Amino acid sequence: MSGLEGIPAPPPDERWWQNAVIYEIYVRSFADGNGDGIGDLIGIRRRLPALAELGVDAVWLTPFYPSPMVDGGYDVADYCDVDPTFGTLADFDALLADAHSLGLRVIVDIVPNHTSSAHPWFRRAVHARRGSAEREYYIFRDGRGDGGREPPADWVSIFGGPAWEPVGDGQWYLHLFAREQPDLNWANPAVREEFERILCFWLDRGVDGFRIDVAHGLVKELVDPLPALGELAVDQAAFRGLVTDHPLWDRDGVHEIYRRWRKILDTYRPPRIAVAESWAPPHRLSAYIRPDELHQAFNFAFLRAPWNPDALRDVIDDSLQQAGSVGALPTWVIANHDVVRPASRYALPPQVDPDAWLASNGTFPEIDLATGLQRARAAALLMLALPGAAYVYQGDELGLEEVADLPADVLADPIWRRTGGKVKGRDGCRVPLPWEPAGPSLGFGPTSPWLPQPPQWAKKAWSVQRRDPTSTLSLYCEALRLRRHFPPVAAVTWVDAGPQVLAFRRGEGLLCVVNFSTRPIALPPGRLILRSDRADGGHLPPDTAAWLVPE
Repeated sequence: MSGLEGIPAPPPDERWWQNAVIYEIYVRSFADGNGDGIGDLIGIRRRLPALAELGVDAVWLTPFYPSPMVDGGYDVADYCDVDPTFGTLADFDALLADAHSLGLRVIVDIVPNHTSSAHPWFRRAVHARRGSAEREYYIFRDGRGDGGREPPADWVSIFGGPAWEPVGDGQWYLHLFAREQPDLNWANPAVREEFERILCFWLDRGVDGFRIDVAHGLVKELVDPLPALGELAVDQAAFRGLVTDHPLWDRDGVHEIYRRWRKILDTYRPPRIAVAESWAPPHRLSAYIRPDELHQAFNFAFLRAPWNPDALRDVIDDSLQQAGSVGALPTWVIANHDVVRPASRYALPPQVDPDAWLASNGTFPEIDLATGLQRARAAALLMLALPGAAYVYQGDELGLEEVADLPADVLADPIWRRTGGKVKGRDGCRVPLPWEPAGPSLGFGPTSPWLPQPPQWAKKAWSVQRRDPTSTLSLYCEALRLRRHFPPVAAVTWVDAGPQVLAFRRGEGLLCVVNFSTRPIALPPGRLILRSDRADGGHLPPDTAAWLVPE
């Protein structure tokens, strides 16, 4: 396919994050460098040249800090060190240096809503007296009933089960996730100061930014007595912004925290950034990316949108309008380590909940993975054509599907345990990557991986796809190469290309066309530079996207 030869790429911009493509590395599952079956920093370092070749601008590393690993490292026991499973601080420094030498920036995960119950702060709190300074680091409340034997409120954990845990002296602590993840008390100035020191620790080492876990959850409205939430306590819906004006999520007080963090980030050169994992409702998301707050916020409305042109157009219009109202651009995402992979998700009928599909081991309903992959490839071109930044989750560049039939004895997600086996959780999108078509872990490492890979992934291995110009990996490489030539814009112009077709022009140049219909359509006038299917010709098949530029 012809490209944009002769058209220079725009010069580098200090506001690099506005149009960056950032690659999420789920550390446990990217590459195993020490042979224990678990991904680590040494493995990542060895594979960085492949990511530079892919063409991304930065990588985001999920937590690699010391942790009991109850929730895959999102239960942090020390924010300023590296878990021995993943390596050492020296390994991190070497990884960072190598990434920078390859032109890749490095973003690390920060987990400020909660710590591990193994964190020294929490251990001190549990052994301290009521009302002590140590307990003020977390959210403790007296229990109800005789001797405080009943929880302070009816609140429900996102991972299933109650959100309160007793400590044996009549008090209970809040944990909106696993009981091993006690929520921090952000009304305490000491907690805020601790995290400002943590940010500076990593910024001084040279990291380029932070992904903020549960960014919309730090501030809670905790009036006494605590209110009964009833139906609002079904917290998956509340956490994901489907319940508005909830006392535990997206409170206005979080923005004061991020304004302070922005001042810290702005003291560093080159520019450092922060991206919010905020499941705030769309009309509230723009508050997180005001000029004096964070730089990016994941656009989960786009991720949740069904494979439907009207739904996607509405989300795109609303996202651009909301971000534009504060002088920012959206941050697009179609996958991450918490959701069913696009190649499987886009194959599901609209009425089927992905969790219900996972609970059936992926057998009900039966899905056409070929259609799912076709749509996932088209969705990637749609996302990468839009103004703003985009995040790519590891393995999506290989077109990997969800591993829905993992045996129960390997499942590690706390959701599986806390729901009594009713919800399988997120392990199916976290299976280690295939790098080679053979070996005990398909090139992930020298031994069997911590989660088993399906045998059909041998044909999807990185080294196999790298040699195939029609592969999903080759599609991503070409899309990212071409994308560097797109001038920064903040809006799109919709083009009428027929029913069940989504088409827009980015500025005066790129035209993106996606065919959602059940039959091929004629391509609009223009020079075709990329398409998501493997065929050539003047027509665009169903579930396919194309990029065109003026002749």
